[in-house]
Amino acid sequence: MTVVVVTGGTRGIGQGLVRQFHARGCSVVYCGRTLPAEPDPDPRVRGVVADVTDRAAVRDLWEEAVAAYGRVDIWINNAGVTTARRPLWELPPAELDAVIDVNLRGLAHASAVVLAAMRAQGHGALWNMEGFGSGNQKAPGLAAYGATKRAVTYLTDALAKELGKDSPVTVAHLSPGMVVTDLLARDYTPEEFAKAKKIFNILADTVETVTPWLAERVLAGVPNGGRVAWLTTPKAFGRFATAAFRKRDLFA
Repeated sequence: MTVVVVTGGTRGIGQGLVRQFHARGCSVVYCGRTLPAEPDPDPRVRGVVADVTDRAAVRDLWEEAVAAYGRVDIWINNAGVTTARRPLWELPPAELDAVIDVNLRGLAHASAVVLAAMRAQGHGALWNMEGFGSGNQKAPGLAAYGATKRAVTYLTDALAKELGKDSPVTVAHLSPGMVVTDLLARDYTPEEFAKAKKIFNILADTVETVTPWLAERVLAGVPNGGRVAWLTTPKAFGRFATAAFRKRDLFA
């Protein structure tokens, strides 16, 4: 039985991945800063309160997963936050600190803990979640978020180099594309959202559509430094080309 840990697993893509791995027979440990009031009755699903910006808390999360299921085969650094859609100079310092702390500093600390532990146990796959900015995309109001995701891509590539070609421990990129979550539609004015919605309805997909595909490919695995990407450039071009024939409303 494969043992999977998903950080930020209480909502959105993370929650979808937890459900999909569980449906495929995995034992799953997930974390969040808060958890549902009622714990999951299934012994193969375990929620843990953990702050990913605290290296000691990440280490405790690893230990809890090992205590419950004996090992960790796959770890997904999914936890992430974004800021209000404002120019960088208008962002409150606390928001800027939070997005850097969770998306980059927390992911880097978690990667350090997990890779050291996986090397000690002799196997494992670490997946780092990409996002807007990872492919060098830029948009007003997303400077901080995009910069952290661009850094995550670099960090993942650098870690793959450090592990080396024949390592039994791997690190890889997980790219879900544009997914309809509370983060996607956050902080638009009604006028801005009306414009953005046209693009979302072409390129975005629901958690229920994307996460089964991602879970299958994560379980299949990729070589060290590899990538699993839902919304590739050819797929995006194809969607724009056929948009007039694919009318849909993901926000109905």
